[in-house]
Amino acid sequence: MPPRSPASTKPAAGVPPPRNILSVVLGDTLFKTWYPSFYPEQLIGKTADRLYVCRWCFKYSKEVLPYLTHTRQCEMREDPPGEEIYKKGEYSVREIDGEVWKLFAQNLSLFAKLFLDNKSVFFDVMGFHYYLLMHDPTPDCPSLHPIGFFSKEKMSWDNNNLACILVFPPWQRQGLGKILMGISYELSRREGRIGGPEKPLSEMGRKGYLRFWEARVAREVLAVRSKSSLSVEELALKCVMLVDDVVAALKEMGLCEVRKNGDGLSISKARVREWAKQRSLDLTPPIDEAAFTEPWEIAEVEEE
Repeated sequence: MPPRSPASTKPAAGVPPPRNILSVVLGDTLFKTWYPSFYPEQLIGKTADRLYVCRWCFKYSKEVLPYLTHTRQCEMREDPPGEEIYKKGEYSVREIDGEVWKLFAQNLSLFAKLFLDNKSVFFDVMGFHYYLLMHDPTPDCPSLHPIGFFSKEKMSWDNNNLACILVFPPWQRQGLGKILMGISYELSRREGRIGGPEKPLSEMGRKGYLRFWEARVAREVLAVRSKSSLSVEELALKCVMLVDDVVAALKEMGLCEVRKNGDGLSISKARVREWAKQRSLDLTPPIDEAAFTEPWEIAEVEEE
C-alpha cells in the first residue's frame, strides 16, 4: 500500500534553512518536512529525498526494506512506551520518562525537529517527560498512532509546564493542540503550580496559545457566579496561568479595564459574555478532567 499524502499546514512565512530530509513516511502517511534535523550523516547521508520512520518507536531508515522489516517486528507495536494518563474517545495521552526511554525520546526529538525551527534538539533527554498524543480510531481493533506530543522539564525553575509542543502536520488544524495544552495546564493544577509554556514562543505557537488562553479566560470568568468582575490576579489563580499570559489574552480580546480606583486591572463578566457571543465561541473545555487514568491528588495552587 503506497503511503498516503494528506494536506499539511505550512510553517509561517519566511525563508527556512535548507532541509537535509525532504519528506518522511510515518506509518502509511507521506508528508513534506519543514526544517533540517540532526540525523547522523553517516546513516542518512548529507541529504535524503525520503526518510522512513516507525510510527511506534520513531526509529528511522532511508531504505524501505529495512524499514518494513523493522515495523513487522517492532516491540512497541503491541507495548507502547510509558504509561497512559488520559483517555477520551479516540484520543489518549501517554507519559514517557526520557531517562527510562532515552532512545525513544531521542528519536522523537529528531523527528520533531523536522517541523520546528526555534527549538534545539538535545540528546540529554533524561531531564524531560514526554506526553505523546495517540489516536485510535478503531477501538475494536486497536491501532494506536502517535499524532503529536509535548515535552516538559522534570525540574523547571521558571515553572514552565511545557517546553516544546507539536502536532504532526497531517493532523494539524483539527483542534488537537488544545488537548495537549489542556493536559499541560491540568498537570500544573494537580501539581499545585502556576505555569506556562517556555518562552519565547514561535509566531505559530503564540497564535495557538492566544486562542487557547482566550477561551480558557472566558470560560473561567463566566463560570464565576458570585461576582460581576474579577481582578487579573484572581483570574490567574482560577486559570492556573501566569499573570502575564492572562494579560496577553485580555489585550488580544480587548477586555482589559482599569479599576475605578486605579488599582490594577479588572475583567467584566458582561463584556466577556458579549465577546464570546459575538464570536460564537465554543467554550467547551478541550479536556475532560475525569478522563485522567492516574488519580493524582490535586494540590492547592499557591499564588505567585
